Amino acid sequence: MTATAYSALIFDLDGTLIDSAPDIARAVNACFAARGWPELEVAYVESYIGNGPRRLIADILVDRGLPSDPETVDAAMKGYLDAYSQDPAGRCRLFDHVREDLAALHGAGIRLGICTNKPHELTARILDLLHLARYFDVALGADAVPACKPDPGHLLAVAEAMQLEPGTYAYVGDTRVDQATAQAAGIPFFVVPWGTGPGVEVPAQNRLSRLADLIAPTAIAAQ
Repeated sequence: MTATAYSALIFDLDGTLIDSAPDIARAVNACFAARGWPELEVAYVESYIGNGPRRLIADILVDRGLPSDPETVDAAMKGYLDAYSQDPAGRCRLFDHVREDLAALHGAGIRLGICTNKPHELTARILDLLHLARYFDVALGADAVPACKPDPGHLLAVAEAMQLEPGTYAYVGDTRVDQATAQAAGIPFFVVPWGTGPGVEVPAQNRLSRLADLIAPTAIAAQ
């Protein structure tokens, strides 16, 4: 099946549809400042995004040589999420053409979903704040499923909630975690050209230039 033949698409969120790194870094730094820990650059924090909030905090603490026992990680994660929830989309932006391409995909009759390691409630709030919620049938955050990405059950849970048949949909992301999730689920994977996408190795036909690449030519002609 080619990229233009799917009746549904499931997307990652951070780094795929939205550049949320500045908001995430702001929240991490607010958490760190409250504990007397050093401020971090956005690009540094961005390199740890993709495995959910606990791994984000734990991996940074280990890398910086800061206390990383479970109790400290749990407390720091709570501080991070509290700071993040205060203003979850204040510095966020959509990547190039994402809004218009989501509208075009939706208008072409392609059903859309989200599978993200961001907490579920924050995911819903951000989609609302960015006026994107209208395009998605289902969006499941990490804490809405028993095990999150790279566990394939997370992606398959989105597909099940959307009542999708195998072979009718693909997953779109920007990280090796996204790629591994799709592979484990037996789902075709496409990578975006932004975020960490350029560093993910895929066949040329699975590398997008923009989301509109996933619209069938016949659907475009019918609009």
